[in-house]
Amino acid sequence: MNYTELYDAILAETENSDDTFVANVPLFVKNAERRIYQAIKLPKLRKNATSQFQASNSYLTLPSDFLAPYEFAVVVSGEYSYLIPKDVSFMREAYPNPSTTGTPKYYAVFDDNTLQVAPTPASASTVELHYFFYPESIVTAGTTWLGDNFDSALLYGALVEAATFMKSEQDTVKTYTDQYAVNMKLLSDYAATVRSGTYRS
Repeated sequence: MNYTELYDAILAETENSDDTFVANVPLFVKNAERRIYQAIKLPKLRKNATSQFQASNSYLTLPSDFLAPYEFAVVVSGEYSYLIPKDVSFMREAYPNPSTTGTPKYYAVFDDNTLQVAPTPASASTVELHYFFYPESIVTAGTTWLGDNFDSALLYGALVEAATFMKSEQDTVKTYTDQYAVNMKLLSDYAATVRSGTYRS
């Protein structure tokens, strides 16, 4: 399903052609996409990026399309050393003095734009981050993997958003929510099946 088909399906299902509603359809779709991508980490939406630590700096800027980490490694002389994901609070307890330096062993998502590692890097070194990313919205791209493969999840996610906007009857909201849940289960099962064939140390 491309965006034009999705847009038409939303208008047909809701039978709403009010200008304000129509103007908000792209927002309904984008909100549904974001909710789906945050709920299920799809193997198809994974990429990697290389960067470099700065000596005595425990923070690293995340890619602009970052959604969630998959694996994070320090690369020294061609050898990969994978860091262990932890909470920021754990790292602050384990390494209370940020001036304590060494080869990083742990990492955490510090905020929307930053990773933090511990201990603080003693020297500059290459890092490689494998991560789940937010793809371009079907609203602007026209077609996406989600629209091509799990269009029902996207449609019902958008209809839940639309029904909330319209303050629809509870029966209508429940119908859309139930259908969304069914399709999200299918998408979750797909993601789990694909992931079961991958090796994680």
